[in-house]
Amino acid sequence: MKQFEQIPIDELCINTIRTLAMDGVQQAKSGHPGTPMALAPMTYALYTRFMNYNPKNPKWFNRDRFVLSNGHASMLQYAILHLAGYDLPLEELTKFRQWGSMTPGHPENHVTPGVETTTGPLGQGLATAVGMAIAESHLAAKFNTPDIELVDHYTYVICGDGDLMEGVSHEASSMAGHLGLGKLICLYDDNHITIEGKTDLSYSDNVEKRFESYGWQVINIGDNANDLDKISDAISAAKAESGKPTMIIVRTHIGFGSPNLQDTSTVHGAPLGEEEIRLTKKAYGWPEDEKFLVPDQVKNHMQQFIDAGKVKENEWNALYNSYKEKHPELEKNFQTALSGELPAGWDSDIPEFKAEDGAIATRQASGKIINAFASKVPFYAGGSADLSPSTNTLIKSEGYFSKQDRKSRNIPWGVREFAMCTACSGLSLHGGVRPFASTFFVFSDYARPAIRLASLMKLPVIYVMTHDSIGVGEDGPTHQPVEHVASFRIMPNLCLIRPADANETAYAWRTALQRKDGPTMLVLTRQGLPTLDQSKYGSAKGVFKGAYILSKEKGSTPDIILMASGSEVSLILQAQAQLLESGIDARVVSMPSWELFKEQSEDYQKEVLPPAITKRLAVEAGVSTGWHQWTGTEGKIISIDTFGASAPVKTVFGKFGFSVENIVEKAKTL
Repeated sequence: MKQFEQIPIDELCINTIRTLAMDGVQQAKSGHPGTPMALAPMTYALYTRFMNYNPKNPKWFNRDRFVLSNGHASMLQYAILHLAGYDLPLEELTKFRQWGSMTPGHPENHVTPGVETTTGPLGQGLATAVGMAIAESHLAAKFNTPDIELVDHYTYVICGDGDLMEGVSHEASSMAGHLGLGKLICLYDDNHITIEGKTDLSYSDNVEKRFESYGWQVINIGDNANDLDKISDAISAAKAESGKPTMIIVRTHIGFGSPNLQDTSTVHGAPLGEEEIRLTKKAYGWPEDEKFLVPDQVKNHMQQFIDAGKVKENEWNALYNSYKEKHPELEKNFQTALSGELPAGWDSDIPEFKAEDGAIATRQASGKIINAFASKVPFYAGGSADLSPSTNTLIKSEGYFSKQDRKSRNIPWGVREFAMCTACSGLSLHGGVRPFASTFFVFSDYARPAIRLASLMKLPVIYVMTHDSIGVGEDGPTHQPVEHVASFRIMPNLCLIRPADANETAYAWRTALQRKDGPTMLVLTRQGLPTLDQSKYGSAKGVFKGAYILSKEKGSTPDIILMASGSEVSLILQAQAQLLESGIDARVVSMPSWELFKEQSEDYQKEVLPPAITKRLAVEAGVSTGWHQWTGTEGKIISIDTFGASAPVKTVFGKFGFSVENIVEKAKTL
């Protein structure tokens, strides 16, 4: 269009991003237009001057990663992805926030090409990016050689005031600075506005000093959000600092260019309105009544970056072919890590536990199993929130991941449960690492938002949660997670497994490592549990099916079905023997995973829990919620629908009714 001929091409592209964002939010009648209007210049600078990516292959491994942590500004990302040549047609921008569109209200990695992670809950994008940067540095240390840097890319983040107020940003940023993640570069949208008004209502942090104290390089470019050269100089300086992550502080103006709404909270989370959009477009030198306009000059200009992306990937592919020729064994291991496919023999030589081994806590069995897998699955890595001696999650053949040692697979997260689990999502999204994270089960409360997002993204992260019930004993109700099993069972895409003994724990780990369509949570005991005699009872392989007949009835049909998970399974086994002495023929069912059981055929479910057998008793040292679906209306549940108490384990279990005697009594009443 002729009216654009006098406008510099960079400015024209930036205003295209702004107007697409305004139009998308207005058409949807909801959304956040002000932040995209403010951040268009820095986003444009990243995608045209710095980032390596190929829009025709969004999953090219050595691409730079971009995370929009303030995900409410999603139209910013959709606009730049469209202009940058990703498979995101303009029509999809007109369907912003509509059913079935590729442009949901907040970015979702499985919906929109070029979106690296699902964001929206503030702070989590930044923490996820920390995980991505850890993965890059770990793989670079493992696979780069003096002659070929195969793994060499950056992680860029845009975040806002809300991100930095959220507690997880403190955890994750502290971790990033401590580890010296030099390829993590964050641009801070310092717009002084939140939903309620100006940030000084609730926020007066000195962000510069805060991040310097974390060990970051901080670059403050002041009120220059529209100066591409100053933004670019800051990013260049960030890339030049290899030993520290960088925070670039940019004073921005929300709703930039809007004559009446710039720098107000009004433009944060609502459409500008048709009249204000016309006035803003006029201020940009834009056709006032044109909607979703992408000028030909912009299309032609952006084509060079689309073409450059193909060239960059081709150059890396040539480097990769040279690497494959010179370092065939490393290349083979690299491919295995990226594919996530378990190597041949991955589950051979896993410990098998005997009844005569005596009682062993499932957390202790898990520790032995982790170390058995460690040499067979070299791409899995993880750690605990400062609890590995208690959760038994240390890979003993490895050191700790650190500034000095990027190769080791034990990640010392410190007391940072939320950042740990969010960063593990970043490790998984990056690729090449299969992460696990561990803490006491009660502290999963601190990590729940991260676990939820991992479940939403169907990431195969493994959570090792120990000290699983009132079996914590003397530590008391503050540390006894009675409601947590039930709460995670209702989380979509998450598979929870609460094994009954050491051998079930081994099969729980096998299940977790093979799952690819969502997280797996292993819920393990503090206290020792009897090792069940597999020559006498059903094989622990039944874990694969979620529930199985552990001990059959003596006759052709059981009088009652006893069912339990975890530490309570050994109790119902003992109760079965006592009931038989009283002429009651019971079946014992171990139910370590409801989710896996629900995936089985209806025939199998009926085989384990015959519908005709309505006398059923469930036993679990937690709340009763959910068990009614298995016990039916005629069954009973021994549970704990209150908080626990501080006392020795046997006392606590006995006082709350988790004893063989009480199980027998309740079964008899049925």
